[in-house]
Amino acid sequence: MQTTVWGRPVCIPPGSILPARVCLVQSRGSRLTCSATPAPSKEAQRPASKDTGVYIRRRAPEGIGSQGCGPVDFKVIQTEENKPRNILEEIVWHKAVEIEKMREKQPIARLSMMLKLAPPSRDFIGAIRAAQARTGKPGLIAEVKKASPSKGVIQPNFDAVKIAKAYEEGGAACLSVLTDRKYFQGSFEYLQDIRNAGVTCPLLCKEFIVEAYQLFKARAYGADAVLLIAAVLPNNDLEYLVAAAKKIGLQSLIEVHTVGELERVLQLKLEGCMLGINNRDLGTFQVDLHNNKLIMDSAPGQQVTERGILIAGESGIFTPEDVAFVQSTGCGAILVGESLVKTGDPAAAVRALLS
Repeated sequence: MQTTVWGRPVCIPPGSILPARVCLVQSRGSRLTCSATPAPSKEAQRPASKDTGVYIRRRAPEGIGSQGCGPVDFKVIQTEENKPRNILEEIVWHKAVEIEKMREKQPIARLSMMLKLAPPSRDFIGAIRAAQARTGKPGLIAEVKKASPSKGVIQPNFDAVKIAKAYEEGGAACLSVLTDRKYFQGSFEYLQDIRNAGVTCPLLCKEFIVEAYQLFKARAYGADAVLLIAAVLPNNDLEYLVAAAKKIGLQSLIEVHTVGELERVLQLKLEGCMLGINNRDLGTFQVDLHNNKLIMDSAPGQQVTERGILIAGESGIFTPEDVAFVQSTGCGAILVGESLVKTGDPAAAVRALLS
């Protein structure tokens, strides 16, 4: 979209909602800087709900802060409503930038060619159920994780392949690999390196997925399953992404952290899917293990048990007692990262946790 300032064309950033007047702020030689105060958008005025629907906004409701257009710098005046409300929203907003950079380097056509050469995907959910049947304990998804926004660097001597092999040796059923670069210091290359190193545990791509491009990249780099977050994705997006993932050989772990989210997700066809309860508040990153019991004791939680859907407890699991507690709520799997990866001996840590 273009308008003019003093007879010169000015680019308007996509998604910006502007009043009738665009104001000239500054002129430096042949370069202009323009600004506009956006009118409140419907998305900005919509109240967030933490119990039903999606409360994480996928993008800044009033548009990006600035954008260059030839000799003109265009800026949208930023209001409080145009800033991320929490760390998850900040991460999701940054994904748009990150995905565009990835797409420039690796167009989806190239990823599609990589898929044709990729080894067959492995049964992520089946591996967890097999471990559960074999040990009588929840199947462990051990997380390969260097850092997090709340803890900073967790393992300074990070070696993704070494950690993955130790997890497998210790008895993990599956592995979760962080791929977010900015906030978790992860990488899709970690997935690839672990798969190429001969690790046989099925791999979950732990990424903040908002579009199908990320599914193709996950599968091309060796993932067998992907994480989909209900707080970020409405049911129509979840339905599309689950179907797209299945088509290219990926299973899905759909993550909820409220009763309302679980109730909504249970409306979907969940073939090729498992569920996860994140006991970490995705807005504050505070952890409460009793959130697991609260959700599983609810009517939707009872439906999960009745339907025989595999569900994992995630976050806040540090001891065998924590494992027993989560299992007692009805979870057949656990996802554990920090308490394992920060130790000097991940294999021993896995054995101790499952003892």
